[in-house]
Amino acid sequence: MLDQQIPNIPWRQLTTPYGRGTAIPKLIEQEQYTQLAELIEHQGTLWQVTPWVLLVLLKKLTRKKLEVVSLPEVQLYLAVAHAITKDYLDPVNTVKNMQELLDVNYLWIENEDNDEQEWEKETPKGYEEQAFVGYYYYSYMLLQEAVPIFSTITARNNEASECLAELLTLLRNPTIM
Repeated sequence: MLDQQIPNIPWRQLTTPYGRGTAIPKLIEQEQYTQLAELIEHQGTLWQVTPWVLLVLLKKLTRKKLEVVSLPEVQLYLAVAHAITKDYLDPVNTVKNMQELLDVNYLWIENEDNDEQEWEKETPKGYEEQAFVGYYYYSYMLLQEAVPIFSTITARNNEASECLAELLTLLRNPTIM
C-alpha cells in the first residue's frame, strides 16, 4: 500500500473525534505529530482519517533521514498500534480495499451544518461495521509495511528507540494486540 499513489483525500468529508479532518493537511505539512495523534486516535478509537494520515506520513517517512525522526512521530504510530486489537485484523470483516473507504457511501456531505444530527444517529455515515473495521485493518496493514523502516530507525535514533521497540513488539506479535 505504501507504494501506491496517494489518492485525492477529501479531508473535509472525513471525521476525527473533534469534527472534520480539514486541518490535517496543514498539520502534516508542519509536522505537528502530537496534534495529529489526537485526531487519528482518541481513547482507543481510530477514525475515518486514520489510515489516510498514516499513508501520507509513512510515505514521507520512507524519504526522510531516519536520524531525524522525532519521538512525537513515533508516539503517533504507537498510539495507533495500541488501538488495534486482533478483532480488527480479519480482512473478511472489512471493505475490499483501502480506496473503498473513500466511497461516497462512507463520506460525510461537504456541508457541515448537520454534523451534530449525523453523530446522533445510531450509526453515523462512515461508521458502518465494514468501514469502521477498515480504519483499523488498513492502519495495521500500513504499519506492518513500515516494520523494516521502523527497524532501521531503531538502529539510528536513540531518542525514539524505546518507543520503537514497543511499536515493533506490537507489530511483530499481533496476538498481543
